[in-house]
Amino acid sequence: MSPELYFALTLASKMAITAIFVVAATVTAERAGPLVGALVATLPLGAGPVYVFLALDHDAHFISLSALNSLAINTVNTTFAIVYALLAQKRSAAVSVCGALGVWAVLAWIVFEIHWAFLPALALNVLVSGVCIALSRPLRHVRMPAFHARWSDLAMRAALVALLVGFTVTFSFQLGSSGSGIMAVFPVILLSIMFILHNRVGGKATAAVLANTPLGLVGFAGACTVLHFTAEPFGNAVGLSLALATSISWSLLVLLARRRGIAV
Repeated sequence: MSPELYFALTLASKMAITAIFVVAATVTAERAGPLVGALVATLPLGAGPVYVFLALDHDAHFISLSALNSLAINTVNTTFAIVYALLAQKRSAAVSVCGALGVWAVLAWIVFEIHWAFLPALALNVLVSGVCIALSRPLRHVRMPAFHARWSDLAMRAALVALLVGFTVTFSFQLGSSGSGIMAVFPVILLSIMFILHNRVGGKATAAVLANTPLGLVGFAGACTVLHFTAEPFGNAVGLSLALATSISWSLLVLLARRRGIAV
């Protein structure tokens, strides 16, 4: 088998596996209400497989640096979700999504231009998460109307995720650890939820899902931190496993706290 054919088949399988995984997860999220939907959507469902594929092509140092840049860009994703949630209260889907994407693009470019160290990236996460969680409190509790997803919705989600995986994995050497870390966590799942739900259930109900995501993204910040510090000393496999466990554990803690009436 030629190297070109091997690469094409491998890339196609990576894209297909990731797309199927994310579609299954987001369908579950949309049926479970705003809080659970947000916690599921902010698990590393898209970033996790991308990082696994990156780890097959790069050493632990590359993965550690990519995780650091993912930690920095996590603040942009948090801002992206809140900008949409605020706009969606009164604006159309097109205005809300485009406005949020415009903010994401500008802030992501700024993050890309900065050479990040861990403490500044962590401090930025603490600041942005605190502000966004405070802004999101009045927007979280809106009942999600029942609806049935169409096959075209599922196909769109699969295509978005597959394109993200294909782009990041194919151009990871050109993007470097900084660009790969940013593209690995592009908010494709949040974006697909905006596209699909806004015109189906209304802006306020969709915004309630996005307004809960800053809580989940705190766990994702923890996962990036764990991966940054464990990839090199323990290897990529251990680092990725610990990062996933961190994100899942945080989501379960948030869900447990909310069900016991603890304000988070």
